[in-house]
Amino acid sequence: MGPQPAADERTGAPHVLIVGGGFGGLQAARTLAQHSLRITLLDRRNYHLFQPLLYQVATAALSPGDIAEPIRAILRRHRNVRVLLGEADAVDAANHRVVLSDGRVLGYDYLVLAPGSHHSYFGHDDWEPLAPGLKSVDDALDVRRRILLAFERAEWEADPATREALLTFVIVGGGPTGVELAGAIAEIARHTVARDFRDIDPRRARVLLLEGGPRVLATYPTDLSARAEQSLRALGVEVRTDTRVTAITPAAVHVGEEVIPTRTVLWAAGVAASPLGRSLRVPLDRMGRVPVEPDLSVPGHPEIFVVGDLASYTHQTNAPLPGVAQVAIQQGRAAAENIVRSLRGQPRQPFRYKDLGLMATIGREAAVAEIGRLHLSGLVAWLAWALVHIVNLVGFDNRVLVLWQWAWAYFTFRRGARLITGPVPVLTATANQ
Repeated sequence: MGPQPAADERTGAPHVLIVGGGFGGLQAARTLAQHSLRITLLDRRNYHLFQPLLYQVATAALSPGDIAEPIRAILRRHRNVRVLLGEADAVDAANHRVVLSDGRVLGYDYLVLAPGSHHSYFGHDDWEPLAPGLKSVDDALDVRRRILLAFERAEWEADPATREALLTFVIVGGGPTGVELAGAIAEIARHTVARDFRDIDPRRARVLLLEGGPRVLATYPTDLSARAEQSLRALGVEVRTDTRVTAITPAAVHVGEEVIPTRTVLWAAGVAASPLGRSLRVPLDRMGRVPVEPDLSVPGHPEIFVVGDLASYTHQTNAPLPGVAQVAIQQGRAAAENIVRSLRGQPRQPFRYKDLGLMATIGREAAVAEIGRLHLSGLVAWLAWALVHIVNLVGFDNRVLVLWQWAWAYFTFRRGARLITGPVPVLTATANQ
């Protein structure tokens, strides 16, 4: 076991190790911090990310600092919580310890696994460099860079076919992330940069959303799915359902025999559970998730809890719960409360998810929302979406900044974070101008 702070060692308090500083892990830490426990939160990044707004960083509406905050700052008032930067590589359940990628180990009395998920390319991992997904700040900055560079390259390009390919944006996957990305890119082209260039007309940019299933937003009610598609089409997005990508190259996306020339492909088609689950040596579901007991513990290991994207909880609906923030938050709280009950000698409580609804935004004044039996769309849904996201941001400063950014963008159609970061490649045309 790695060294713990001396003051904590003197207390003899049980040690709870939390892997992951996302919604589930952070909620577990905050709940446990109210009790006389030693708590360690381990994450491979030093910040908590409000992931539902990550696409707004990717599309230049917000800056990374608007939706992220250092984990240490969030938990600084909880003196019994230790935050460590590192990456968990495996769980050694027999010896009650977690092995880190650098070989160090951390012991525990109780373990909460909340490592999140990563992109799944369905066996085509070679597509990842060509079609980045959206899971981290680094991903968002890479996507923003690719989108903005496409317009810059098109401004230089003299060959009509190449210019058209540069101004063609393909998003693979019609879930919430794909829908939100497609709508935001269409707004950038139609409004934000419409008058910024001299040799191209950004409004002629082509945005395609490719969905393998019969409708976009498949987990939403059919009426909201239909309204979302209508809103996308009103923005000029080409929505194609029952469409499966068969190949991605640096110059094109292949859909069966059809070839779509493009230089910008974004992936929003699937996620896979963290590989950390495999080290538990328990049967996993087909997506690599850990089937958990009603109290969120691992079968055969009552001291280990799994929450969020890595957990397959089927005891409520006979199907795994969706990989959304509210599930992780509620599970993180429930796992922490069951740890406290165990330490008090009280029976654990089965987890029950309270569905607070689904929301997705498509564009300015366009969104869809399911809140209980209420189905909303248009401006009302957009306002509800904005309110919910502002309220749930971690820090007060974040809320003020995001509210200001949204108000500015709403009235001016401008996106203030249109920065191309990193080395800028030499932009040259394929034909003389």
